Amino acid sequence: MTESTQERRDAARAWFEQMRDRICAAFEAIEDSLQGGPHAGLAPGRFERKAWDREGGGGGVMSTMRGRVFEKVGVNVSTVWGEFSPEFRRQVPGAAEDPRFWASGISLVAHMRSPLVPAVHMNTRHIATTKAWFGGGTDLNPTTAPIAEDTAHFHATLKAACDRHDPGYHPRFSKWCDEYFFIPHRGEPRGVGGIFYDTLDTGSWEADFAFTRDVGTAFLDAYLPIVRRRMELPWTDADRATQLVRRGRYAEFNLVYDRGTKFGLMTGGNTEAILMSLPPVATWP
Repeated sequence: MTESTQERRDAARAWFEQMRDRICAAFEAIEDSLQGGPHAGLAPGRFERKAWDREGGGGGVMSTMRGRVFEKVGVNVSTVWGEFSPEFRRQVPGAAEDPRFWASGISLVAHMRSPLVPAVHMNTRHIATTKAWFGGGTDLNPTTAPIAEDTAHFHATLKAACDRHDPGYHPRFSKWCDEYFFIPHRGEPRGVGGIFYDTLDTGSWEADFAFTRDVGTAFLDAYLPIVRRRMELPWTDADRATQLVRRGRYAEFNLVYDRGTKFGLMTGGNTEAILMSLPPVATWP
């Protein structure tokens, strides 16, 4: 490994950890700001961190919070390395030639107490085999009828971030998100979309890393205004029932189709951290 390769890996890992700290601080500030609603009398939530080690190389830190706005949210970072198993080598670019890999990233899923506040997912990552690339994205998952204002704001914020790097990114990555976060056995999308990208290697590591940083930064601008607009609005038992059914759809996708879940389990990741994305409560009609 060259010195520049190690410096790049160190920079990516440091960014993912810094982004974790920014997101956790912003979410705790949301918890502190709640003034009304059925859970306003509860103590504001705080993140608890739990480190884990991976047999074979690396590890990570889980940051989880159960609060009065965020019913369950996890913001996890990990940096792992080792060798892919034989059946996995054919599925990852560059792994067929050499099974060694290195991967670092941040992964976030938030399930909200209010059914009027959409659930959300965000992750960004850097993976290296004999090739090196970035991937990630974020998508919005309303648990009642989607609100056009929220959907428009989420997409416009992500488009602005994409356009700063390449005008072709947003149409490409938005379409990729719609196709990826689709539940085939239900014949329906998981949510209202966002962006999704993988194997991003334009030939400029610095440009690809800058775009990935902007995705993480744009996530807060895209999501936090929606939370603030909706978190204190009144909701009904019927809204809650709808929310729990939609959470069931979320669980189905993540357990059956999600690549990140499969990657984590097949590379010996921490099972508790990998399944952090699952909702605290869900129902099936």
